[in-house]
Amino acid sequence: MYTTMYRGFIPRFIPLMSLGFMLGCSAPSPQGNGASGSATTIKIDGSSTVYPISSEVAQEYAFEKGATAPTIEVEFSGTSGGFRKFCAGETDISNASRPITRDEMATCREAGIEYIELPIAFDALTVAVHPENDWANDITVEELQRLWAPEAEGTITNWNQIRAEWPAAPINLYGADTDSGTFDYFTEAIVGESGSSRTDYTASEDDTELVRGVRTDPNSLGYFGYAYYEESQTALKALAINGGAGAVLPADETVRSGAYQPLARPLFIYVSVDALDQKPDLQAFVDYYLTNARYLVPVVGYTALPESAYPLVFEHLVNRKVGTVLMVKLSLVSPLRRYWRRKQPFRRFPTMNIPVL
Repeated sequence: MYTTMYRGFIPRFIPLMSLGFMLGCSAPSPQGNGASGSATTIKIDGSSTVYPISSEVAQEYAFEKGATAPTIEVEFSGTSGGFRKFCAGETDISNASRPITRDEMATCREAGIEYIELPIAFDALTVAVHPENDWANDITVEELQRLWAPEAEGTITNWNQIRAEWPAAPINLYGADTDSGTFDYFTEAIVGESGSSRTDYTASEDDTELVRGVRTDPNSLGYFGYAYYEESQTALKALAINGGAGAVLPADETVRSGAYQPLARPLFIYVSVDALDQKPDLQAFVDYYLTNARYLVPVVGYTALPESAYPLVFEHLVNRKVGTVLMVKLSLVSPLRRYWRRKQPFRRFPTMNIPVL
């Protein structure tokens, strides 16, 4: 089983049997062997933002491997939910739209779960409104902070409370659920503290639900991963973000240049070392993932890492570089770029005293 991703997002995993005609190969038996030619099941869970990438890779891998492909299950429960499963040994790969936190590191350490952190792409976290919104074209970080801060709950409810020239119309908010890495990242980057947010908004760990809400509500404002915006951009309007150096729209070039701040972010997969040792098919799949990510990441709407980065990521996999380099601070793109230049050592289980990059 796995979830397909073919430029339109399917929100949950569905049986490979229903996709056999699409993939040109037979579906595996319920035991994961039979027509699949492999008894291995690879389980992937976590971020809904990273989900389209892993799903696309799984689909392409199954197509290329044909009857010898392992069973691959790709689900999403949010970055935090994914790490809970991963640190409990329930999954082989955890998709993440933020670095692993200290608490999650501790949980994995207590369970004896070692992992390899592999950056795979960049995302331009997108703030969007309804396409008929003709008053808002950009928004400052300060305005977003004022809108999403906990103290805004029940008090900032109209557009003109954000900017005086905007209409005295209700503003209806859509955003990530608290289990989402997108929630953690957005609140850290905008409000200034991870998890600090008003709660009177429509929340979901499913980005497709957020997109649906924004595109059907003329008074909406929401945030989600760029791939979900790109997929529905004719029915949405992205706001340019002004972090102090002028308003900048989300795009590949603004992410690569570092201009889209503070909402450009790295995306990751975390791979279980024990699972790699026990499942040769997993090693082959992750090899394929890293070899082809530079081509498949743009297909689903995200920004690929620099060409020079993927060989370094692959090197970390081959050399079993266990642990994390980005620590728990929800680092922006620039620390990741500094890492690739300086080749900072990974930390197996960083302590509270190790500084953030």
